[in-house]
Amino acid sequence: MDIDARARVHAALGEPCRLAMVDELLLSDRTFQELAATAGLPGNLAAHHLAVLESAGLIERHVSEGDHRRRYISVRPERLEDLSALAQVPPGFVVFVCTHNSARSQFAAALWRRRMGSDADSAGTEPAARVHPRAIEVAAEYGLDLGRARPRSFDSLARAPELVISVCDRARESGQARFRPSLHWSIPDPVTEGSLAAFRSAFATVAARIDRFAAAAGSTQQ
Repeated sequence: MDIDARARVHAALGEPCRLAMVDELLLSDRTFQELAATAGLPGNLAAHHLAVLESAGLIERHVSEGDHRRRYISVRPERLEDLSALAQVPPGFVVFVCTHNSARSQFAAALWRRRMGSDADSAGTEPAARVHPRAIEVAAEYGLDLGRARPRSFDSLARAPELVISVCDRARESGQARFRPSLHWSIPDPVTEGSLAAFRSAFATVAARIDRFAAAAGSTQQ
């Protein structure tokens, strides 16, 4: 990043409301309304601050795969480089949720256990009959065995999680109160496209998200 671009990032983060928004987005993708509520700002002022962040290249927006009228806002961590605050590491038992529990949530639970060394599981709002074969294939490329994994419903979990992380827009928008406290990672469904490239992209996105938490855990333990 050149010095002018760095200056724009510093200027964008130099306002407490904008910095708080970025900190929130390091943990979870949010809608405009959610971010405005978190920051305690009226809509017009929240829109102004988000426009500044967008102009600096710090955030991006995309249409929900569930409710196509809704847009999620995501942070672009590569723009933060060493400027970002470390994301807080969620404590306790974490459950990852998507609609069919056949790819993204399975990736996330397996990666979380390996990278974080703590308990995690996955579930679906409408569980499929099996884990998608291409999800098993891609996981194996990275040394993760999903061959014996089976999709399950949230109700079938042996115990209640301390935190739920949805990795699917449709699951997030299902309106089920049991998803709180929760975070959301808006990750496109690789099953829709069906290619190995789509599954690899979903895996890489999940891995990058979890790596942020792993980095924070390593820092706090030093």
